[in-house]
Amino acid sequence: MKTKLIFTFFFSILSLLSFAQEKKVKAEPKKEKWKYEPNFMVGFDVLNFGSAFFSDRKLYQGFISSKIKGSLHGVAEAGFEKNIYQKNGYDAKVNGSFVKLGVFYMLAQDPENEFNGFYAGGKAAGSFYTQEYMAVPVRGFGGSSSSIAFPSSTQSSYWLEGVIGGRVQLFESNFYIDVNLQPKYMVFTTKQDDIQPMIVPGFGRSSSKFNMGFSWNIAYKF
Repeated sequence: MKTKLIFTFFFSILSLLSFAQEKKVKAEPKKEKWKYEPNFMVGFDVLNFGSAFFSDRKLYQGFISSKIKGSLHGVAEAGFEKNIYQKNGYDAKVNGSFVKLGVFYMLAQDPENEFNGFYAGGKAAGSFYTQEYMAVPVRGFGGSSSSIAFPSSTQSSYWLEGVIGGRVQLFESNFYIDVNLQPKYMVFTTKQDDIQPMIVPGFGRSSSKFNMGFSWNIAYKF
């Protein structure tokens, strides 16, 4: 009799636990799975395009961005640059294309429009270009100076780039103004006869590893 009561009590406890667990599972709300909804913003740098008519630097660049989740956005940029460098005895010219891939985070957003606001992020960039040195200064015998020329060659450079900017909607349209600063750090570059490149498309005119870029874009949100 005692054995029967013990088994009855034991199975009653198991039944109660099983019922409680089932009720808990039903009570827990289902977590919504993240789903990407297609959204794109395409922009073109009008500032550097306009200044190309008045300077040696011909820079044409644009971007496409998309909100990934919440305040996180992905961005891809591409462009073409043609430029010359004539300074400190150097006479060089370069032309080529570049690409940049990265993300940025909206730090502050308009409550009525999540695409309005300020953002910060980073990108990895690479450039593939043709350069030619018409003159490279060299020090000769007795301290005299002269220059030598190098034929056209194909080179590549790679850098990391930060981005700090903001965007604002134009009235009630799908057009936006997007303005940003781009601090850049050169990570690696190929060299022709160990000569540090004076110009890198997308990076700018600089013989150092650091540079700063600026763009003023008109963008359209699809």
